[in-house]
Amino acid sequence: MSSPTLVVMEGDETGQELLEQSLRVMAPDVIGITLAVERYDLSLAARRASNNGVVHDAAQALRRTGYGLKAATVTPEETGGVGSPNAILRTEINGRVIIRTGRRIPGVRPIGGVHAPISVVRMAVDDAYGAREWREGEGMDEVAWREEHISRRVCRAVAEFSFQQAVRMNATVIGGPKWTVSPVYEGMLKEELDAASGRYPDITYKPTLIDALYAVLVSHSGETLVVPSLNRDGDLLSDMVLQLFGTIAGAESLLLAFDDDFRPSVVMAEAPHGTAPTLFGKDVANPLAMILAGAAVLGYMRSDEASRASRAIYEGALEAVSDGVRTPDLGGDCSTTHFTDEVIRRVRSKLDVWEALGDSAGPQMI
Repeated sequence: MSSPTLVVMEGDETGQELLEQSLRVMAPDVIGITLAVERYDLSLAARRASNNGVVHDAAQALRRTGYGLKAATVTPEETGGVGSPNAILRTEINGRVIIRTGRRIPGVRPIGGVHAPISVVRMAVDDAYGAREWREGEGMDEVAWREEHISRRVCRAVAEFSFQQAVRMNATVIGGPKWTVSPVYEGMLKEELDAASGRYPDITYKPTLIDALYAVLVSHSGETLVVPSLNRDGDLLSDMVLQLFGTIAGAESLLLAFDDDFRPSVVMAEAPHGTAPTLFGKDVANPLAMILAGAAVLGYMRSDEASRASRAIYEGALEAVSDGVRTPDLGGDCSTTHFTDEVIRRVRSKLDVWEALGDSAGPQMI
């Protein structure tokens, strides 16, 4: 069986530094898996030099291999420039869903007592983003218009994946759009969520209007949740949910494309934060989110070895934080490199112990 191929998309400033830390954790002598790696330079300079050709090449590689890990990149402000590589990647791999999971970070005080993980599953395309806009009239009679749309296929992808994620997390699916006000447009997502609920009868489903959902989330501290949403609603919700846990450092972001049966066909993982230019070159930025992004993409590689490596990275990284190994943003004093060194040590130890135990530990083993 050939090794899985990971498409590595290099970035800018601190984004690139943190990507390299994540790759250190995914090295063969750490996780026991040899990944074939294809690297594409998506730094701003390379995108400008190739007129985004390198981004299109990376997208083609993602479609071919199915797995990607991307560093944070700079999006220039000038009009008509190379723009955001994420928009190109999203379009070319036919990405339908973005998922971000907020979780409690040991030693970081959450807001409002929230502690159970919350995954926000949002449309990656359609809705308010990319909509045609125009204005008519003059003065006080000027009117702004926007032409939005959502599609049945994307709604189904969001709904189906939300319930798949709920199965993985043993979670409740809660949320939905404002279908009472917009039964034709926003109601399409509600229809697909209702239908998916019928396909997953063992998953608790609580359809909740988007405005009521905000109130639920800020006071929630109970069961694990999966929150399906429209594109812009999910953009807002994910930012809020991650901050409920006190930091975005412990969350990874995944972009997914699907086959005709709505099974993930391409998974691209990244950290939800930007390039942090003020931290560049100082060895103090927190690599946790990028390390977890690497763990997340391993978890989709459909092998027992990759699944074990994924879990070892998740546990090793969070246990390090729990034991006080923290970068300055989490109140500690360790460097970027030292934190990664500690995660590597713990991952190696876990995999060694699990191999030694084999099946002898009984059903409580991974």
